[in-house]
This record gives sequence, structure tokens and C-alpha cells, in this order.
Amino acid sequence: MYLTGIADEASQDIEQQIKATKELGWNAIESRFINGKNIHDISEDEFKQVCDALDGSGVFINAFGSAIGNWGKDVRDDFSITEEEIGRAIPRMKALGAKFVRIMSYKVLDQDDQLVEERIRRLRKIVDSFSSEGITAVHENCMNYGGMSWQHTMELIQAVPNLKLVFDTANPAFNLDRSKEGEPWQDPWEFYNKVKEHIAYVHIKDCLNPTPENNNREVYVYPGEGDGCVKEIISDLKAIEYDGGISIEPHLAAVFHDADSQNKTDQDPKEIYIRYGKHLMEILRGIGFEHHPYSP
Repeated sequence: MYLTGIADEASQDIEQQIKATKELGWNAIESRFINGKNIHDISEDEFKQVCDALDGSGVFINAFGSAIGNWGKDVRDDFSITEEEIGRAIPRMKALGAKFVRIMSYKVLDQDDQLVEERIRRLRKIVDSFSSEGITAVHENCMNYGGMSWQHTMELIQAVPNLKLVFDTANPAFNLDRSKEGEPWQDPWEFYNKVKEHIAYVHIKDCLNPTPENNNREVYVYPGEGDGCVKEIISDLKAIEYDGGISIEPHLAAVFHDADSQNKTDQDPKEIYIRYGKHLMEILRGIGFEHHPYSP
């Protein structure tokens, strides 16, 4: 098992992302934003700067946290938007040797008909495009169709060949379970257990369930301090001899899908990111779950 992280939560600057990674003793970054834009959307000059910064640093990009089909994208929009993102992502991933690309299944529509057939049609094309280039597409259980419940995720797994999962520990804690009467908050432990045989990658994030005291919004916390069942899930990953990547996504200084987040802070994002990584490593040490450097 190797450790990595979405390092734009430390800084938007690639040099600072590398520095934070090395301070943790890690050698991998899950790349999402550089200078305020997704890595598949930055200019060619900016991408060259990223490559130059990484060259010889000992730090590698293990995955792209792409915007493909994410919570801000509507499945009714022209598919060319997605195709263009794929077309920009693949050559950059190959240039950097990145092995995984995080994708989603488009935002939940405010209507009964969720256009499931169209979502599946698109996901098949997305996954095929990456698979043909030796890249594994992993679907995240976020604010998208597949994130509506573990059943929705499994529906996609069964319908889309070669689709794998990146499981986010905190997302179930603040997403309603659309499969159950009354739509309660999802249970992270239940979700994990129902989909774990399809998990190829893991995001570690933790939060408290939304409550009236928190203005009905989730509050992000350090791993193991919230309702994301982080310690239980990590312990089970060790038990099943999981040997993939575990990536931190703190959300303590930045919440990219929520402008009204409760997590406002004046603390240095880089310091928070490093502290978060150390918290995770303490949990791992406590159960004897060893990690090794990322192998590009």
C-alpha cells in the first residue's frame, strides 16, 4: 500500500505541492488543481512547468482527480465537453505515467428520471477511452448518480465493463441514501462493505454528519474523528491485504464542491495538509498497516 494525496489542498503551486509531499516522506501526488485549474485544463506552458518541477524531484503523479462527469456536470449537456476533457487528460497522464483517473457519473438531476441509460452509455465510452490507453478509470462515490447509494454504485459497476471504484470514506456521511425509506444519511461502513471488492483506490476524508447545530452542513475533521468510519475501513483494508493507493483529501482548508462550507480557516493549508497526513500515518502505525513508496 502506498500513500498519496490531493496536494492542491496544500497549495495551488506545483512546487509547494511537491514540498508538502516530501515533508510527509511520500513520493506521490494525486493531481487535481494547478493554479486554480484542473490539470487537464491548464495551458501547455503550465503543463510543461509541472513536468519540469516534477522531473528529478523524486515525486510522481499517480492519479488525476479529473473533472470528468463530476458533480458540476449535467448528463444532458453535449458529450463533446466530456470527450474534450478525455482528449486533454490522456496524453498528459501518459506523459506523467499516471495510472488512475478519478471520474464521476454526472450530477443528480432535480427530477425523477435520472437518465440512467445515457449515464451508462457515456461511462462506457469514458472507461473504454482510458482502458485502451492502459489507464484505470475509478468512479468516486460523491454527489453524482453513483453516489446516491451503494446500490446505485453497483448498478454502474454491473453495467460498465472495466469500471473500478475510488471509495471516499466521508462522502456517505453527508449524502442521503436515496435507496432507503426516508432517505437517511448513508452509512460509510455499509457502503464500503457492499462495494469493497471493486475498490481499486481509496480517498481518506472524514466529517461529522450534518446537524441543525452545524446549519445542516457537514463539518470536516481529521481522520478518525468523524462519522466516516475511517479507522474501521482502514483496519479492514489491512485485513483484506489491500495494496493500492490511499490518498488524503482533507477538505479542512478547502471544500471544492461547497462554497458555503463550515470549514473556514486562517491556518496555512500546507500545514493542515501535512498534519492530516501525519494523523493518517499514526492510524496506520497503530494497526501495523505498513506502506511503501509509490512505484511509477
